[in-house]
Amino acid sequence: MFGIGDISKQGSAYNKAMGGVGIATRDKRALNYLNPASVTARDPKTFMADFSLAQGNRYYKQGDMHSSNNTFNIYDFAISFPVYKSLAMYAGFSPFSDIGYKITSKESVSGIISQTGVITNTVQGYGGLSDVFLGAGFSPFKGFSIGVEGQYFFGKLNKNSTFDLASTGYRDIYSGYEMHLKSYSGKFGVQYETPLAGSVSAVIGATYRLKSNLSGYVDRFEIQTISSINDSTPSPRTYTDTLGTRNKVMLAQEIGAGIALRGNKWTAEVNYLRSDWSSCGLDNVPGFATVGSAVFSATTSQSVRAGFSYVPNRNDIRYYRRRITYRAGAYWDQAYYKVDGNNINAFGLTFGATLPVFSNRTGVTNGLTVGIDIGQRGSTAGNLVRERYINFNIGLNLLDIWFLKPRYD
Repeated sequence: MFGIGDISKQGSAYNKAMGGVGIATRDKRALNYLNPASVTARDPKTFMADFSLAQGNRYYKQGDMHSSNNTFNIYDFAISFPVYKSLAMYAGFSPFSDIGYKITSKESVSGIISQTGVITNTVQGYGGLSDVFLGAGFSPFKGFSIGVEGQYFFGKLNKNSTFDLASTGYRDIYSGYEMHLKSYSGKFGVQYETPLAGSVSAVIGATYRLKSNLSGYVDRFEIQTISSINDSTPSPRTYTDTLGTRNKVMLAQEIGAGIALRGNKWTAEVNYLRSDWSSCGLDNVPGFATVGSAVFSATTSQSVRAGFSYVPNRNDIRYYRRRITYRAGAYWDQAYYKVDGNNINAFGLTFGATLPVFSNRTGVTNGLTVGIDIGQRGSTAGNLVRERYINFNIGLNLLDIWFLKPRYD
């Protein structure tokens, strides 16, 4: 309901099945765009494409009240291709944040205004921000990679409320905000891989996303309050606030660090992310902080993520199940806002598997990743809402070999 809505957990179904890790991931069989430097982990002539779908089921509780909702949507799409030897590029889009809520309350009034009948008050919001990105990675020497990514955020957020009077002798009251937003930002990443004992290697990774200004405008609209139905219909009153020097809102910078251990059959990784939103202006600009009577305040978001994967035998020709890559993970997130002074935390477990689908004419195996995310956000303490959820993710990772020169005996 507040700020720019829920910030989406980035990454494809491959990342989500492992708790959302990816900062230290290097896998030549999957497209990982969480760290721009990881795009160099590939066969030199491999073209990749990744497409993901997400389905969510949420269950809410506040006091003795319960509610639920379900969603289904395209999550992201990305492609990656080689440019020259140790240089590769990628591009795609994914959701960055989303708003979606509707809360209705009914109240019977007494006294002098009882003639209005039952009053129905509804607040709702919808919309979100999307991220279109283009990045490149380069490996100047063995084991070390650097990357850079350009990002364009855009979208529209709608928040409105309706004060509905049951009596036909009175008009409803309708007001709200329509926010048209855009921003440009950049992201940098590094990775370093070093061999350890035997076939085990370690990867250290880091990312940094720049702070960026949100531009655009916020339309605040109102309709006159209660009046006789015999009066002429009032015209909506609209006030436009241009985001700029006076009404300055920013997307916070983000730093991330990760470490991974890799063997022939397994990978284990831990990530940490931190982003300080306290000075980004969301508390002060109308539309971002104003929803109902709850007090919103921006704060520092943090996230700890861990993931593990295991494949029994990637090249087994007899048993299909031994070629499946099994994945699991866990995470803890602290949201970028407080409600009535309370931090909003989430924690969950993820499980999934990457199923080899088929081998094309070049012998490269594609993968279908399915995953489930089970978790909880918030609590029932005070007047807060506890949210429990079960989310399903499906991702298809396609590979192909480009620029092959045929040879004949």
